[in-house]
Amino acid sequence: MTEQSGWRFSDDRGQQSTAPRPPERVLAYVQAGATLWDLGVRPVAIFGSDHDGPDPDTAKTGTLPLDEVAYVGAGSSLDAERLLAAGPDLVVAVSYGGGHVYGLAPETAKRLEERVPVVVLDVSQARTFGQIGDRFAALARTLGAADRPGAERELDVARQRLRAVVAATAGDAPRVLALSPASPEEAYVARPGKWPELRVLTELGVRVVEPPEGPGVNWATLGRADTFALHPEVILADIRAHAAPLEGLRGSEAATPVVPWNPEPLYGPRDHARFLDLVADALEAARAG
Repeated sequence: MTEQSGWRFSDDRGQQSTAPRPPERVLAYVQAGATLWDLGVRPVAIFGSDHDGPDPDTAKTGTLPLDEVAYVGAGSSLDAERLLAAGPDLVVAVSYGGGHVYGLAPETAKRLEERVPVVVLDVSQARTFGQIGDRFAALARTLGAADRPGAERELDVARQRLRAVVAATAGDAPRVLALSPASPEEAYVARPGKWPELRVLTELGVRVVEPPEGPGVNWATLGRADTFALHPEVILADIRAHAAPLEGLRGSEAATPVVPWNPEPLYGPRDHARFLDLVADALEAARAG
């Protein structure tokens, strides 16, 4: 879109944001900001959610240059004025359904939207990982980011490698368990079908273990014994700052290969390729061990 024709983008709420020219000062939820950075857009600032603290959670920030991108805070410390102090001409947020802006109180989001365009992208389980990535890429292109064929090639190579590693295990593929440690005695075990990134692994042939049926839509809460009764041979461990340390939970299972996992994944091709490569490395280590 040319500068003369102005800028517009319809978000996943069906709301269209417009501006006389493509925005240049983007304030984004940390997940959105790190994804846009991987796609070639540098945000001026990022904000966190109620899970985050006064400093950015580096498990979520990917390769964002944190010495150049301001972190304006998270949770109840955020109000419209604090967010606007970064001087944004666009805010990019995410939603887990219903169009609700994740990480901001409804009144804060409303006041923000009265002052500056707000684009909300749906990252809920209703969408595939690819669909979410395509939406971020479409937004990035309107903001002046060029297509990055090299990054897409890296992702294709990572996918092919993971398929090949899985195929080499024949009918004895390692059992992969995705979890978020809650304490030394308890874990939140992910239900693979509820997480777009875990569904990608399943589609590529990875044997992601399903926890027992029961309460919890996205997670099953299991004690330590029940968690390891699922016999994981590779663990995808939540590394966000609010998760408990894995070391306290796994004890004698310390030899099990571990993949650092951010349940709020970044949807850029290079970030995703790195994750797939880590999973392939862990599968190879599990078979070798």
